[in-house]
Amino acid sequence: MTKTVGVIGGGQLARMMIAPAIELGVEIRVLAEAPGMSAQLAATAVGDYRDLDIVRAFARTVDVVTFDHEHVPQAVLRALVDEGIPVHPGPDALQYAQDKLLMRAKLSELGLPVPDWASVETPEELDAFLTDHGGRAVVKTARGGYDGKGVRVIDGPTEVDDWFTALAEDGNGGALLVEELVDFRRELAQQVARRPSGDIVAWPVVETVQRDGICAEVVAPAPASPGRIAELSEDIAVRIADGLGVTGMLAVELFETTDDRVLVNELAMRPHNSGHWSIDGSTTSQFEQHLRAVLDLPLGSTGILQPWSMMINVLGGPEGATMPDRYDEAMREHPTAKFHSYAKESRPGRKVGHVTVCGDDLDEVAYQARGAAGFFKE
Repeated sequence: MTKTVGVIGGGQLARMMIAPAIELGVEIRVLAEAPGMSAQLAATAVGDYRDLDIVRAFARTVDVVTFDHEHVPQAVLRALVDEGIPVHPGPDALQYAQDKLLMRAKLSELGLPVPDWASVETPEELDAFLTDHGGRAVVKTARGGYDGKGVRVIDGPTEVDDWFTALAEDGNGGALLVEELVDFRRELAQQVARRPSGDIVAWPVVETVQRDGICAEVVAPAPASPGRIAELSEDIAVRIADGLGVTGMLAVELFETTDDRVLVNELAMRPHNSGHWSIDGSTTSQFEQHLRAVLDLPLGSTGILQPWSMMINVLGGPEGATMPDRYDEAMREHPTAKFHSYAKESRPGRKVGHVTVCGDDLDEVAYQARGAAGFFKE
């Protein structure tokens, strides 16, 4: 295989594409935002992903362009496509992961289940939505939010006055997304991969545990999900992938509500935190599958290797430390755990690695995974 994949963004997602690229015989090149980033092993260029000249020069050295994140401007992406450079996912699909208002409108148009929502441009419009929805709601910035950023649960419109002020100062207009405060029993995530030729494969739906807006734990498959929940989650993700024309990985974050609905929360068109378990727990990891998909190669099996897998994110830890500082003791005490370092220095709330344990008893898997991850916390 002689293809070269170019990844824009030098974070841990690009880093975790390196090993499967080597195994597939694919050359991988990374455009990193700065020197010394997580994916520095494959960083062949450093520069601003918002600068068309920089991105164009990088893209001309590869056969296909893909992403570590979804922040590359539409104008840059469309310029690449206009020049005949393969971009996966393409700008027509990626716009729905970049703009939450566009996403909500498109999913509603496709008849997919979403929370009740509205686009609001003024405090008065927001107050009217609150009045109609019990006085509380979730407000999100349309662009740029992740890991709990750009999301607030509010009881009154004044709680997002700074966001309205920022929109007014921007001078380009704009609106905030407001949604009903969903009463859910748990959060789920469904991943699928889609080739440009249209073939799609799906992994089992997983359960995610969020703390402070950041994914803390993932259990695969989601307990008590076989049957209706699994079938509905997969159907939703497949319909989104086809309806939006996604190429590569797609992660659909879902709410399982207390009244037995499944609603779409967020989308990610790239490998996703909820799929890291697949490196150790699935026949084909999400990172290998993403490379296969963007190159339009046959997709791999998504079967599970053990009945249960649990992935736990390592967040923060001692200031300035890295995961390897505590490897010896953690490995000695938890030899069944798989440790993944992102080569990042610690700071509060930063994802610096993850731990995965697989096995046939969920209680034992959880005990080992949480114990191993505990060595890297303060």
